[in-house]
Amino acid sequence: MKIGVLGTGMVGQGLADKLISLGHSVKMGARQADNTNATAFVARHNDHAFSGTFSEAAAFGELLIVATTGTTALQVLDAAGKANLAGKVVIDVSNPLDFSKGFPPTLLVSNTDSLAEQLQRAHPEAKIVKTLNTTNVAMMVNPQQLTQATDIFVSGDDAAAKLEVIALLKSFGWENPIDLGDISTARCTEMLLPLWLRLWTVQGSPIFNFKIVR
Repeated sequence: MKIGVLGTGMVGQGLADKLISLGHSVKMGARQADNTNATAFVARHNDHAFSGTFSEAAAFGELLIVATTGTTALQVLDAAGKANLAGKVVIDVSNPLDFSKGFPPTLLVSNTDSLAEQLQRAHPEAKIVKTLNTTNVAMMVNPQQLTQATDIFVSGDDAAAKLEVIALLKSFGWENPIDLGDISTARCTEMLLPLWLRLWTVQGSPIFNFKIVR
């Protein structure tokens, strides 16, 4: 599959590397086509790895991933262009974290709204699916590094889009992704981030995850 990854930070690079390893073709998007992280990504992989602007990556991808900070996600999708998003599944892994007053961050939106819902409202032509935002990028792409299976959550309005995303998650090693329901359920997973950040501080490592014991 041709996948556009919007964002060149640690999360974008980690996801792009994993997708390449699974045989997908990936175009990494940035504000500037000559972004150094995107250029390094292409150099690492050569075949099936490309870089460009946000709009070029969005035009390239049959499926897109928003892997930017929560403060810039709306701007990034705007830059990607409505025509390039139309009818496509857009995986949102970003979180509405505000670091303007230092650490720990606060949430830019919570309780009655979510960043994922804002993205969906701004781009009704896209099929936004929220997932992978409740864990570290090293866990996102290799959940089986833990001693037991853990859980990842999926939120979105389009049932077929969620099934497509769940299939991709399973290819990453997530055994049983949990479909929480419509896009409003992203409020729940985004509001897990303060707890996740506190657990990271207490444990001294981001290599952990949530597990629902039934």
